[in-house]
Amino acid sequence: MPDIVLRQLNKSFDGTPVLENINMQINDGELTVVVGPSGCGKSTLLRIIAGLEDPDSGDILFARKRVNKLLPVERNVAMVFQSFALYPHMTVFENLAFPLKMLRLPHAQAEKKIQKAANILDIDSLLDRKPAQLSGGQQQRVAMGRAIVRDPAVYLFDEPLSNIDAQLRSKLREEIAHLHQEMGGTMIFVTHDQMEAMTLADRIVVLNAGSIEQSGSSLEIYHRPANLFVAKFFGAPQMNVLQGIISAKQENAVELDLSGSLLLSLSLSTKSLHVGDCAMIGIRAEDFKIADIKLEEPTLLGKTIRVEQLGVESHVTLETEVGNVVIIVRDETAVLPGEIVRIKIPLTRCHLFDAQGQAVSNPIR
Repeated sequence: MPDIVLRQLNKSFDGTPVLENINMQINDGELTVVVGPSGCGKSTLLRIIAGLEDPDSGDILFARKRVNKLLPVERNVAMVFQSFALYPHMTVFENLAFPLKMLRLPHAQAEKKIQKAANILDIDSLLDRKPAQLSGGQQQRVAMGRAIVRDPAVYLFDEPLSNIDAQLRSKLREEIAHLHQEMGGTMIFVTHDQMEAMTLADRIVVLNAGSIEQSGSSLEIYHRPANLFVAKFFGAPQMNVLQGIISAKQENAVELDLSGSLLLSLSLSTKSLHVGDCAMIGIRAEDFKIADIKLEEPTLLGKTIRVEQLGVESHVTLETEVGNVVIIVRDETAVLPGEIVRIKIPLTRCHLFDAQGQAVSNPIR
């Protein structure tokens, strides 16, 4: 399987930039997830890798060989789309066999590949059925099987789970992860779903407005976001962000004044922020703790304005003097609307961002 390298890749449609200066490497055998909001260029990037779209400039390399001018079939890639795109008049077996017919593979060899793919995806009992007789999840398995039988160098998944209900989506995520383990192929998976990205990826590439914001493992992306966009995109509920001004600075500490009503002293060293600069702290909902009494550490009083009960935990929105914050409360603690709650601010868990939203400091995990 090849390493895939994209260098200085650019693409526009009707003068509107869709991808700008894309540089990334996908290692042999890696499952890379490209994630970002709708319209950020994810599918266009995948189609360029597949050879279905041409870049305006830049290079695409498979195993150090430039493939810009190669047709999709010459790149030896297989793509699974958001729509199942099965032939309705063909049986499951015939749908799986179709790409092998295009390759003029001998019947016995083709049948062996089909049976192997059907066994891996647990659709061997469906081979005589037609797509209309299958559930959405079964149809997506068939679409995946059609990619597997080709034994491609690279598997490309373009939001393949978007049209499937949540419970089945979770099961198919497991199956894709198992498929990657079983086949050991290079896979690129495109999604707008942060949960899919974090549970599937060896490495995540975060795309926004046609540019790469950050690339790294799930834990790196979540715990050490490069900027405010990444920090807020990952995590449910979204990271709390509070604005303030740097009121004092020492060699290994800064003091942040939040709305003139709360001073936070953060132990960190930064050369990019100075006294008087605007800055923001980000705090994950799960990092807040309810405090029974006022502690030596800084705390906030908040009035409960909303409680979302989610079984094992609740998401509680508090109105405080520095703005609304959301905290996660586990099932052993009950918080009611209208209740006044004191929460401890976790100084060692605070992310600090400058006025442009770039990370200045992340907690050490």
